[in-house]
Parts: sequence; structure tokens; C-alpha cells
Amino acid sequence: MDSRKAQIAVDKLAEGYNCAQALAFAFSEECGLSPDLALKAACGFGGGMGRKQEVCGAVTGAILVLGLRQGRGAEESPSVTQDTYKSVREFMDAFAARNGSWICRDLLSGCDLMTEEGRRRVREEGLSKTICAECVRSAAQILEPML
Repeated sequence: MDSRKAQIAVDKLAEGYNCAQALAFAFSEECGLSPDLALKAACGFGGGMGRKQEVCGAVTGAILVLGLRQGRGAEESPSVTQDTYKSVREFMDAFAARNGSWICRDLLSGCDLMTEEGRRRVREEGLSKTICAECVRSAAQILEPML
């Protein structure tokens, strides 16, 4: 069963926002961001960072949330950075265990988002409604108890 945050994130993805935006939006309140600022801050991370298909946007969105919640700011000690890195590794390992990878191109079975053909394949095969939605869902489910 989906948590409320997972459902919010999946719904935002269905509205046409990218994976990173969906995660940042769902957790914006916990991060002290307005929903609009969360969408803007995460925008470039979609499609594995600007459609380069590197780290999945659901993962980078979750890492953004972890950083905003747990990261080192001007008043924290350097040890906070190491604790944040540990949380990021734990999140990424859990995500890969559930989804097989944290790399966008692997998750999309080599579908090239940089080409019109690849984007057409995503639309025609409904990959954002299946694979991407599951990545967003699982990222939110893993992230929520970490906060």
C-alpha cells in the first residue's frame, strides 16, 4: 500500500512533472520549501539529469530532500556531511535493491531520452506510467521513514 507521500509523488509525475520534481514536491513541506520552489529546484534533475540518463531523477530528488533535511549548513559541523553521505548511500542501495539500478538508462532498458525516437517510445509504451511511476513510488516509500 502506498504512503500518502508516495501517492502525492506519483500523482505529480502523472501531471507531467519529472521524477525529481515529483519527489521534491511531495516532501517540500518537510524541507521548508514552497511547493513551487521545490519544483523549480528539482527541475534539471529529471531524465537522469537533463535527459542524460545518469542517476534516476527519483533518486536525485530524494537526495535533494535528504540534503535539505539532514545536510550541513553554515552552523553544522563537518561530521554532518559524513552522516548525510551515509544516508544517501543507504537510500541508493535500498533503491537499487528494489529497482535493479539507480541509473536511468538501465531502468528504462536503454531507451534514449536524448532522441525523438526514445521519447516517442516512452510515450507509446507508457514507460513514465509504469517504470518511472514505480521508481517514484519506491523512492518515496524508502525516503519517508528515513526522515
